[in-house]
Amino acid sequence: MAHVSAPARLLGFSGLLPPIALVLAQIVMPDPAWPIVTFAYTALIFSFLGGLWWTIALRRDAAQTPLLLAAVTPSLVAFALFLLAVFRLSTTWPLVLLGSAVFLTLLVDRHLVTTGEAPTGWMGLRVPLSLGLGTLTILMALLTR
Repeated sequence: MAHVSAPARLLGFSGLLPPIALVLAQIVMPDPAWPIVTFAYTALIFSFLGGLWWTIALRRDAAQTPLLLAAVTPSLVAFALFLLAVFRLSTTWPLVLLGSAVFLTLLVDRHLVTTGEAPTGWMGLRVPLSLGLGTLTILMALLTR
């Protein structure tokens, strides 16, 4: 079984640098652009997770459909929340909902560990990354109220 390598860990955690920088920017130099960029970045990562699940589902011989459905959900949710932000002219609730959705990705990740499809150490990587990104996304929402 594959394991989460040191470079994967380093690169994974480097993915938290943009939202950290954006939250700090909003604290130091408040601007309506920072929440929009935060939303875009989080939606991108959220969709990327769906892509990971899609790849794992395609490796299955059977029972691909449930994981394939889970895999397309992040992109669809991100798009729906984007529409909510555009038509409500506010990123506050879309950011809260997107950050919360990132937390929920851990349920799928945990299932992949249970089925033996995730590499060793997967949850050790995914838990802090999902909690970190979800928390930073919600924090940005709170900073823009």
